[in-house]
Amino acid sequence: MVKTAVVTGGAGFIGSHLCERLISMGYKTFCIDNLITGCIENIENLFKEENFVFIKQDVTNYLHIPGNIDLVFHFASPASPEDYLRYPIQTLKVGALGTHKTLGLALAKKATYILASTSEVYGDPLINPQPEHYWGNVNPVGPRGVYDEAKRFAEAMTMAYHRYHNLDIRIIRIFNTYGPRMRLEDGRVVPNFLCQGLKGEDLTIYGDGKQTRSFCFIDDLIDGIILLVEKGKPEPINLGNPEEITILEFGKIVKELIPQAGDFVFKPLPQDDPKQRRPDIRKAKELLGWQPKIPVKVGLQKTIPYFEKKLGIK
Repeated sequence: MVKTAVVTGGAGFIGSHLCERLISMGYKTFCIDNLITGCIENIENLFKEENFVFIKQDVTNYLHIPGNIDLVFHFASPASPEDYLRYPIQTLKVGALGTHKTLGLALAKKATYILASTSEVYGDPLINPQPEHYWGNVNPVGPRGVYDEAKRFAEAMTMAYHRYHNLDIRIIRIFNTYGPRMRLEDGRVVPNFLCQGLKGEDLTIYGDGKQTRSFCFIDDLIDGIILLVEKGKPEPINLGNPEEITILEFGKIVKELIPQAGDFVFKPLPQDDPKQRRPDIRKAKELLGWQPKIPVKVGLQKTIPYFEKKLGIK
């Protein structure tokens, strides 16, 4: 019997790559998305696949999928500050009600449940790198709290279903990931820099540019997600690139790859913007045998053609 997977947020950046991988592995894949931040273009190449089904639906409503289901991936949520500040209530609802509905589906179908959580559960961290046992430094009433707390609640509910119902679960704390299919108006540093650079504009840096991030290419992340399903345990695990880089250093790499990019322009740092973001991936290495392989410069070289096409430059 063909195995079946459900991916909420499947028309989003990460979700669409996950659907693609699952189809290539032989899964019948149900992609569910209400398209407030997802995009049909991301999954257009999958509509020709016999085992691919797209359902336009808000997963905070009742969710029914007929037949057997083996895996439920809950990846639905606005994920960039630009998006969750525009859709604060929807972000909270998909983290709370959407998690509840998808957990109920997994329980009813006796499926393994995989939650896409985030490095944002660590808030503006007081330790670096951030291990899974760190509880975080989150402002629950700040503007970013709608996303941070939605994901923290989602983790708590997922663990409750595991402890109370013995549901097989995985929790992925995803750190900064980039690659083709990111939204141009995402608001995060990779789309900002690539769009500005390709259009010959100055690159906007918020704060002094000394804040750090770690950038994981999408293919590496998807590899980690699949390994987590196969080898993981019912506990949170960090997936990301442990190589820390300042925003200023990252900007210099972009300028090297995009010669027409302008100078740096500095603007005030948004409220509660984390100063450090770097995963401790020892657990992923030991448990999954996983670590990212693609260097930032190589990943950007794989990403730039997508942005050129979307901007109509090539």
